[in-house]
Amino acid sequence: MERRLTVLLVDDEESVQKLLAYPLEREGYRVVQARNGEEALALYREEPVDLVILDLMLPRLDGLAVCRRLREERSAVPIIMLTARGDEGDKVLGLELGADDYITKPFSIREFMSRVRALLRRAQLPSLAARDELLEADGLRIDTARRAVEVNGEAVQLTYLEFELLRTLAANPGRVFTRKALLDDLWGGSEFRDPRTIDVHVRHLREKIEEDPGEPRFIFTVRGAGYRFRELR
Repeated sequence: MERRLTVLLVDDEESVQKLLAYPLEREGYRVVQARNGEEALALYREEPVDLVILDLMLPRLDGLAVCRRLREERSAVPIIMLTARGDEGDKVLGLELGADDYITKPFSIREFMSRVRALLRRAQLPSLAARDELLEADGLRIDTARRAVEVNGEAVQLTYLEFELLRTLAANPGRVFTRKALLDDLWGGSEFRDPRTIDVHVRHLREKIEEDPGEPRFIFTVRGAGYRFRELR
C-alpha cells in the first residue's frame, strides 16, 4: 500500500487544529498534531513528515525557533508558517530562517489548501521525474538527482524551495524570470502570494552560494523584471 503523505500541524489552539485538520484528512493526507514547539520537534523526529504547517505563536518554543531547529538539523522538509496580520517582520524572518511559504491569518480554507497542494505536489516532483542532471558554473555544482549543491567543493545546505529556485534558474542560464513566473513555477501559482517572497528567498540563496552576496556571480537582478542566472560559456 502506498504511504499517505503526512502533514505535521503545529498550533496551540484546538479550534484551529480542528479547522485545518478536517480538510487535510478529507483530501487524503495523514495529519499528526502538536500543540507546542517542543512537541512538534519530537513528533518530527518520530514521524515520516512530508510537510510542516507551523504557527508563529507557540508555547515553550515559538514557530521561529522550531523552524530554526529544523533547518539546523539539515531538514529540507517544506514548511508553511501561519502568521497574524501585521507581523511583517516575523514573516520575513520566518522566510530567512528557512520557511518556504507563509499564510496570513485570517485566511480561507481554499487559500490554505491551495498552498498545501502546491508545496506537496512540488516536493513529489523529483521522485516522479527522476532527472539525472548535473549543472555546473564556476565552482558551483548542482546535482539535481541527489538534490545536492557544492560551492568550490564545499557542501551547501539549502531548504527545499531554495534548491528548487536555484535549479530553475540554473537550468535556464540567461533567461529572465519574473517574480510571478517563479511563484507559478515553484508554488504552483501566484494567487494569494506576495511577490516579495521571491526576493527573500533569492537573498537567502545568495548568502549561501555567493562569495559576496552584494556582488553576485550567479544570480542577477534584472531591474523592473526579475532574476536570471549567469549565462554559461
